[in-house]
Amino acid sequence: MPNGYNGKILHVDLTKGTFEVEEPNEAFYRKYLGGSAMGMHYILRDMPKGADPLGPENVLTLFAGVTTGAAISGQSRLNANAKSPISGGIGDSQSGGFFPAELKFAGFDGIVIKGKSPKPVYLSIVNGKYELRDASHLMGKLSGEVDDIIHKEVDPKAEILQHGMGAENGVLFSSLVSMSNRHNGRTGMGLVMASKNLKAVVVRGTKKPAVANQKALTELNRIGPKAIPENGDMDGLAKFGTAVVVQFNHSIGTLPTRNYNEGQFEGAEPISGEVMAETILKERDTCYACVVKCKRVVEIKDGPYKVDPRYGGPEYETLGTFGSYCGVDDLAAVSLANQICNEYAVDTIAAGATIAFAMECCEKGVITKEQTAGLDLKFGNAEAMLAALNMLVKGEGEFGKTLGMGSERAAAKWGNGADEFLITVKGAEAPAHMPQAKRSLALIYAVNPFGADHQSSEHDPYYEEGIGDFNLDRLKQIGLGSPQPAYSLTEEKVRFAYETECFYSMLDSLELCQFVWGPTWTLYDGEQTAQMLNAVTGWDMTVDELMEVGRRRLNLFRVFNAREGLNRNADKLPKKFFKELKGTGPTAGFALTHEEVESALDTYYKLAGWTNDGVPTADTLRKHDVEWAAEYLPA
Repeated sequence: MPNGYNGKILHVDLTKGTFEVEEPNEAFYRKYLGGSAMGMHYILRDMPKGADPLGPENVLTLFAGVTTGAAISGQSRLNANAKSPISGGIGDSQSGGFFPAELKFAGFDGIVIKGKSPKPVYLSIVNGKYELRDASHLMGKLSGEVDDIIHKEVDPKAEILQHGMGAENGVLFSSLVSMSNRHNGRTGMGLVMASKNLKAVVVRGTKKPAVANQKALTELNRIGPKAIPENGDMDGLAKFGTAVVVQFNHSIGTLPTRNYNEGQFEGAEPISGEVMAETILKERDTCYACVVKCKRVVEIKDGPYKVDPRYGGPEYETLGTFGSYCGVDDLAAVSLANQICNEYAVDTIAAGATIAFAMECCEKGVITKEQTAGLDLKFGNAEAMLAALNMLVKGEGEFGKTLGMGSERAAAKWGNGADEFLITVKGAEAPAHMPQAKRSLALIYAVNPFGADHQSSEHDPYYEEGIGDFNLDRLKQIGLGSPQPAYSLTEEKVRFAYETECFYSMLDSLELCQFVWGPTWTLYDGEQTAQMLNAVTGWDMTVDELMEVGRRRLNLFRVFNAREGLNRNADKLPKKFFKELKGTGPTAGFALTHEEVESALDTYYKLAGWTNDGVPTADTLRKHDVEWAAEYLPA
């Protein structure tokens, strides 16, 4: 009898309407832990080379981890993987909330979805029993409306993961959403699910997996509440959510402003977490069993921009993309933009950044007012920002459909030098952390298999001179002990990027929240991560063994991308990052150089054991115990 997990994976063939329950052995779970590492086993094995991301051959995997559902903070996470319609490479996305834990309680550790249903359906899993139900009546409805209907049909306590009307309207960067506010965003997983005629996955269960050492788990769990007030980063996150970093990033010149042209925004304070807490914050929400409660829930009853608390509240990235990216300092307008994205299940980073890109194209004369359907799309125009967003999510008119393709495809369509204003990597718009100042993040943006991402490694300030002992002692657990000069991209900084990327990669396989479990500032450190895993499962894994899982995941991602034609040729940063930042702040004049980025790529590939083209070798795959994947390498 396994501890922590069910030992069951549900395979669904939507074309045939059939199911199969697989029961892998313990070694399989220990090797991959869950999440995207486990998902890649099935994606590489079952998806043919060159599959259409929106065709029935694409394989969509949804996996929790072996500790998901345990009674401790930060474990209720879910990974969605498939071939991305945005990049043509691997798509990867994590979400939190209560759906991941409920999936485990319903009897399964993950779901592998193939084919395409002849009609809209949703998958219901209740206490180990599964079926496909008609979903035609759910189409054309907002996420909250779908939740209400399914709760009446299945169970009021069921958790629901759905694609939304954004996907139905063809928005490329549509996401999967649960609780109407928790997203698997960024890589178009909502559009993939929609292409399969699968409206939602619904889970409800009452059986919690056994825990090997409940006493040890309880002792670790007790550390959490006591540690929050003593950890400045965690205390701020608990009180103000991720929005706590708005004013901080502004102060150090790393708050992307007016489509990444500047690093400071004069309207930062009005959209900050502190102001949100003082004005529109209704409550702090949480994920299953978590004491941090970083999720914002806002409510606005009066004024032009009314906001329903069921759709949560804006996080830092959303405040950045719809706020500082667009030059908008109206917190109510940004909160409504967040709600619209939640209603339609659309990624907020891609949506806000695409509108900011369109704003710069308008201001620089690349596109005309006629092309924007008459919108006065200028930086700072909150009304125009919201109008553009509504057109985007609804696929309304030529302009709305173009925005829904994302900025890279819009630039290709508009031409006229529009590509000068892009901030995309592998088609994905960059999040609100500036690689011109965080130089190792520039490298991660380039090499990350699914595009620019801020949650795939630790950020530079935690490995720069002056870092405190608390963070440095934690980094030493993964072999990092030599902080580097600020704004540098030395070989040691590259090693920091790679090693912390492997740690984060492991977290996205074990499915742990990166705000609770991590190598530096979080509630628990690396050694405690291993202790928690062992308490739940009864294993004896070390931090080094955990890091190996992270390396396996990265190698499997790169094998998939190489098979689909993405290698060093796709590890490229946009032109804008090599142009000096404007403004008068501390990062004014900063820019990356092509020489330092190319040199960092060479160093990174060598550390990873890949070719100079960024492709894993058969020897490296063997070293990390995934030699089976070598057959998928390009000839």
